[in-house]
Amino acid sequence: MSVSLMRPPSVALPPPRTESTALRLALRPAAGGGGLPVGALDGAWWPHSEDLLRELPSLIPTLDRMWGRITRINVNPRHWQSLPREVPVPGHVVKVGWFTTEQDPHKLLLISYRTGRWDLLVVPPHTDPQSAARLMTAAADPAGSTRASALLAAERDRSVNDATDAPTRDTRAEAAWESEGGAAPAPPLIMPIGRMHVSSGR
Repeated sequence: MSVSLMRPPSVALPPPRTESTALRLALRPAAGGGGLPVGALDGAWWPHSEDLLRELPSLIPTLDRMWGRITRINVNPRHWQSLPREVPVPGHVVKVGWFTTEQDPHKLLLISYRTGRWDLLVVPPHTDPQSAARLMTAAADPAGSTRASALLAAERDRSVNDATDAPTRDTRAEAAWESEGGAAPAPPLIMPIGRMHVSSGR
């Protein structure tokens, strides 16, 4: 029996994003590098992809203005496409470190030299909007103390329970109801969090 020693083909990274995308970030009202136990969440970030080179240049400038220049980030490599040693952001370069066992895989640790450190829940990019809203609200809750992976696990359990408990749709009754005028438009999704930042572009 022969064993092939050829390496599998490398996976091509997507091209750099050129379209404008919103920064999805929710922070505790008092997030500022102090007063919370080490490891407590300061908020949540919902990136658009698993590519740090693509995502950090929109996140870091906002946090630089709020918290002081972010000089380093640490991640667990489990959910990221690649792990660059540095990421250029507007005005400077951010060093990237990683830990495979010491750091929660759903957390981004940010460090500002001589200012402090912050921990953000990283909401997986392909999370549905309702689940993402709940996760970001929980991570930005001033009274919250749940760890990042525990929040994700609780949301997965909730989604499974919701799917199990969902009643079977009666499409005939629904069609008749719609023909008689249907329901009023659904209210917009509102995230009751301490601070939400949405940027118009990168």
